[in-house]
This record gives sequence, C-alpha cells and structure tokens, in this order.
Amino acid sequence: MTDTFRLMLAQLNPVVGDIAGNLDRARTAWDAGRKAGADMVALTEMFITGYQTQDLILKPAFVRAAVAAVEALAAECADGPALGVGGPVVMGGRLYNGYYVLQGGRISARVLKHHLPNDAVFDEKRIFTSADVHGPYVVNGVRIGTPICEDAWHPDVAETLAETGAEILLIPNGSPYHRGKPNLRLNLMVSRVVETGLPLVYLNMVGGQDDQVFDGSSMVLNPGGRLMAQLPQFDETLVLVTFRRGAEGWEADPGEIHDIPPIGEADYRACVLALGDYMRKTGFKKALLGLSGGIDSAIVAAMAVDALGPENVRCVMLPSEFTSQESLDLATAAAKALGCRYDSVPISGAQEAVGDALAPLFAGTEPGITEENIQSRLRGVMLMALSNKFGEMLLTTGNKSEMAVGYCTIYGDMNGGYNPVKDMYKTRMFLTARWRNEHHRPWMKGPAGEVIPARIIDRPPSAELRANQRDDDSLPPYEVLDAILEGLVEKELSVAEIVAQGFDRATVKKVEHLLYLAEYKRFQSAPGVRLTQKALWLDRRYPIVNRWRDDSGA
Repeated sequence: MTDTFRLMLAQLNPVVGDIAGNLDRARTAWDAGRKAGADMVALTEMFITGYQTQDLILKPAFVRAAVAAVEALAAECADGPALGVGGPVVMGGRLYNGYYVLQGGRISARVLKHHLPNDAVFDEKRIFTSADVHGPYVVNGVRIGTPICEDAWHPDVAETLAETGAEILLIPNGSPYHRGKPNLRLNLMVSRVVETGLPLVYLNMVGGQDDQVFDGSSMVLNPGGRLMAQLPQFDETLVLVTFRRGAEGWEADPGEIHDIPPIGEADYRACVLALGDYMRKTGFKKALLGLSGGIDSAIVAAMAVDALGPENVRCVMLPSEFTSQESLDLATAAAKALGCRYDSVPISGAQEAVGDALAPLFAGTEPGITEENIQSRLRGVMLMALSNKFGEMLLTTGNKSEMAVGYCTIYGDMNGGYNPVKDMYKTRMFLTARWRNEHHRPWMKGPAGEVIPARIIDRPPSAELRANQRDDDSLPPYEVLDAILEGLVEKELSVAEIVAQGFDRATVKKVEHLLYLAEYKRFQSAPGVRLTQKALWLDRRYPIVNRWRDDSGA
C-alpha cells in the first residue's frame, strides 16, 4: 500500500476550438509531471476543447475530433503518470461533460458531470445530459473521487464519493471570475471537506474567453478545512502537491499560499488578461482606440498597453470644433505617459461635408442630438477605416453606467471589436484610474507611474459634442446614477425599494426608462469583460421590445 501520492496541478489557459493546441498543452504538462515524479497530472474541465464551447460542442465533427484527441493522448502518455483531462463524452447517443483518466496507454475511467449549471453565463442543460453520480477511480492504489465543477457546489456528489471509498477529492473546474468569487469558492470547498472528512483539490483554469475570464485561484484543503496551498490568481502554473497517508487518512504537505488580490486589482487584472487573450486568440496583434482626453478612454488605453505593450497600441484623437484645448493636451499627455503611438485626425471637414449634404433635408429644423451624434459616428467611421487599413482591432470605451442608460452612440463611439470596461460603472472607473497610477505589477507591459494624468481623473466628464457640455446635464451625478443602477440591475430592486433608500422617485423612474430604452443598443454592442454577477449580456437577458415599467410606490 502506497503512503505517498504526488499530484501535479496544471492551472493552464486552453483555447476554445484549438484541439491541437490544447493537446500540445496537455502533453507538455504531462511531461513536466513525468519528470517531477508525479503519480498523476490533472488538467481542468473540458480542457481538450476549451471552455465554454457554447453551441460549438453540438457539432458532431467537433466532438469526434475532441474524443479522438483524448484517445491519441492516452496512447502517447502510456509510460508515465496518469493524466486527468476534461472533454466531451458520448455514451448511448448522448453528450456529457466528462473527465477522462488516462493510464497505461488507455482510457481507464470516464467521469460524467451530474449537476449542470443553468444560470448566469451557463446553459449546460441545453447542451449536455446529466449523468448519474460515479464512484471513485484508482490511480496507483489511491481511490480518487472527481466531482466536476458544479458537482462540488452541492453536497450530494462529494458525499456519495466518500461513501463509496474515495480517499482524495479532485475537482476540475471552468469557473469564471466575478468579484468575490475566490472567497465564495473557498467557503463552499471547506463545506465539502467538513462534510466528507477528505482532503480536496480545487483546480481551475485561467484565461479569457469572449466576455468571461477564468482566474485560476486553485487550492488544496486538508481535512478540517485547512488551506494547504493556494495557486496564484490569473497566472498559468504547474504545482506538484504531495499527499501522505497517516493514521487518519490522507493529508497534503504544506505548499505555497498566494494571496488573492483585492477587488480593485483583481478587476483591473481581469480586464487586462481578457483583452490580451481576446486579441491573441482571435489573431490580432495590435489595437487602436479613440483617445478623447476623458477618463474612460484613458483607462482603456492603459489596459491595452498593459495587455499588449505600448508598441502595439495606437491612440487617435479626433477633435471637432467643440473639443477643448485641455482635452487635446490631456490626450497627448496620456499617450506620451503610456509610450504608445498618438495620431490626431480632425473631423471638422467631414462634419461640414455631412452637414452640407443633409442641409436640404434638415432645413427648418433646429440643431440638436442628431448633429451631436453625427460627430460620434464620423469618429466611428474614421477609427474603423484605420482598423481596416492597418489590421488593428478597434477598442470601444463605454463604461457600464453609459451602456446601461444608452449614453452612447450606436455606430459611433460604440464601434469596436472589444470593450474591456463594459462591466465597470463610472464611479469605479475613477477608483481604477487612481489604483493604476499608484501601482505597478510584473504582468503589466506598460510603464509605472502616473499613466493617467490626474487632471483627467479630476475634470468633470463631458462628451464634448456641443459647447460647454457636461455629462450631468443629461444624467444624474454618477454616484447617484450608479447607486440606482446597482439597485435596478444587480439587485433587481423595485422602484419603490430604491426610493425607500432615499432617492428621488422621478430620478429613479428616469433611470429605469433609460435602462429599458437602451436595450437595443446593448444588443449590438461589442463584447466585454464580465466583472460582476449582472453583466449587461448573458447575466441579464431582457427583451428589446418591452413596454413594462415598474409603477410600484406611485
């Protein structure tokens, strides 16, 4: 009977659809485990296909290719440690979210997921079949139980595995980031350990996938809920964990415990990682954005530089007659501080040409929002032209407050392929800018120091589409707007409940009206990083045509 068991944890960044690339990543991890003397190397949920696959997994040819890759991997990894890898399983004509255990040149076990998440960003009941709970499998004489991701968020699967002889719980995950998620996971996993009395390994992937970013934060717990190892948040890493059998059963040796960063840093890192991965995984190497002299575009520029490096980011100022000299100076200063390319393309000539073309049709009308939006749309046209000409992905810069109430121009400043601040309210943008100016981390490719000029943070926000325009001419102050939106969006509160918190009813109703009215804009908006549990996409799916309004408390 063995008294030690060495498990290598592979907290890696797979790519959805890149079966060959993921296969190479699995081989590399397995070889590292073999050289380190591991008994088993563990990869994450659906690793061979990447995660989440959405409806790609419903294509039979894709599933066949993934299964064939796992079978080939089993043959290649015959002489060395066992390998656990997530992937699709087809049994009885049904598709399952599975976990393969490869030993001795063959697939020795297939574990199938029982609990299928079907909320927030997950639709697994739509694509997978729920399986019966499996018993443990054996690797080098040790009985290992594997609840797959959601299976560990409920007590029944882990309890069944303990009752059927499991000695260690290994949980492969594809668990996306949102604020507070690491603590939530830790509390749930401690519950599983206390309930079963077994040591537990929680293994999560890292990397960006469309609007989601996976943050790793894998952990090892001993009986009693003692944290023995915590892998870094957002970083790829391979870690060897040694378990030893004692009189009371198996326990893990102490390992390195990496601190989980505070939310401000974690949010910024999530945005940078998601943007960098979106660019890399879609084949773009360079990005551009419109730099206005305001805080939103300045933060996106900083994120782009931190993700891609200053040599791969172009900032473009597109001034009109309403652009202040201060905005010109601040945009120039921001680009200089970041070290990226800066171009200026005035839109005055184009604006005049469009005005002349439309003059016969606009005769007898007063200038207003239409003329303001023409400026934004001209900027969008010019930025997209640069994107097309030079192969640089256009980043859009609208924050969550603006996206929520439609304070953005469709086919104008909403143009772009990705928006790293889509789920960040305006009030948090100010905090984020200050944090970035005060901190620098090794994963940042941009310079240290004040990369967002202080005056950009302090000046009153303005779209500068007319003379002396300010955001609070059209919207409540952002601290009020964001608090109301948090009630309506994050907490699904009624108008009456928000008014009871001390907010003016007319203001709440105005925000509610704008929120529903802007649904059609958000439907056509660029994808962006999910930071909260109510991002304005998969977490909150509202109809575009919707006449209902909340009249509670009227």
